[in-house]
Amino acid sequence: MDASREREQFDALLAGYVAGTLAEPARLLVRSHLDLSPVNRGFVRDLEAAGGAMLEEIAPVKIDNRDAMLAAIFQAPADEPISVPRKVVKTRLPAPLFDFIGKDVADLPWKTKLPGLKEYRVAEMDGCSASLLWIRAGMAMPAHTHHGSELTLVLEGGFTDLHGHYVRGDVAYADDDVDHRPVADDDEDCICFAVTEGSLRLTGPIGRLFAPFMRG
Repeated sequence: MDASREREQFDALLAGYVAGTLAEPARLLVRSHLDLSPVNRGFVRDLEAAGGAMLEEIAPVKIDNRDAMLAAIFQAPADEPISVPRKVVKTRLPAPLFDFIGKDVADLPWKTKLPGLKEYRVAEMDGCSASLLWIRAGMAMPAHTHHGSELTLVLEGGFTDLHGHYVRGDVAYADDDVDHRPVADDDEDCICFAVTEGSLRLTGPIGRLFAPFMRG
């Protein structure tokens, strides 16, 4: 996958986020990306503004029993709104991800998958698997491809694969056309949030050796 196609895939991801068509784990990843990085916030605001303009151009549709519906709404007892100040929490995770998990990096029950690789499974929902990965500095992940797609958001550190170098706030996209071997930066452990649709398939000889340990 070349850089232009990866950019097109990512723009389509942001458009799906604005349209509300993404699976919830992918929406969580995009919200976390926007929390960490200002690069695409303007693009998302432009998409939201364009969507609002399109709604304004749609002809209104007549609602049957409009007056009765409004009367029922105004007669319903209104709850007094309660304003609860948000507690500021110092966390290594982006705010949307911390709010979803409820724990910070150091407090999670990490599971060792391989020497130098730990995983915390965040959720299985909407046909997707969402996990946090903690990769030791300098470690090369087993070569793999995908039956489906994979989105990877860098939270700390960085990694390199055949498409380039990804650091905090960057999102890497891979699908079944991509066979890659990410390598964590030498100077810092890499922590990522990965959302996969479909299964991962190890392709290299070392990966096939470790495949039984990567399941479950």
